[in-house]
Amino acid sequence: MPFLIDGHNLIGKTAGLSLADPDDEAELVRRIQQYCRRHRRRATVVFDAGIVGGRARARSAPEVEVLFAPAGRRADDIIQERLRKARDPAGWIVVSSDREIQRIARQAGARVVSSEEFAAAMRSPPPAPQEKRAPQMSEDEIREWLDLFRRRK
Repeated sequence: MPFLIDGHNLIGKTAGLSLADPDDEAELVRRIQQYCRRHRRRATVVFDAGIVGGRARARSAPEVEVLFAPAGRRADDIIQERLRKARDPAGWIVVSSDREIQRIARQAGARVVSSEEFAAAMRSPPPAPQEKRAPQMSEDEIREWLDLFRRRK
């Protein structure tokens, strides 16, 4: 399931980030990109008005789309609109601690994760790689294979 993230709300809940920092958005997007790569997920991050409203191509990556609300609109409006237009809103996970956004997301059928929970998940270490094991064979199966290969010589 892809994430639909309330960007500035998440910044305020993420250790080491501050809304007063001019590079806060870029740093948050970098962290979300790392998380999405590790977990093979996709995300759309929506921020309140930036320099230019719309899709921020310079900050977007294949796994993370970055949007800035145009002048006169809020990130909340964009998130609500995205959910309303989604073919399957239940297929999204909305990340926000804003109670109104959570209510709207739940009404649309989307799952909700608080910004605090998502910030903690971004800090957690990547999952350990699955160790690939050779298939286990019985002694009889091993003998059978050995006999088969000996016959071919």
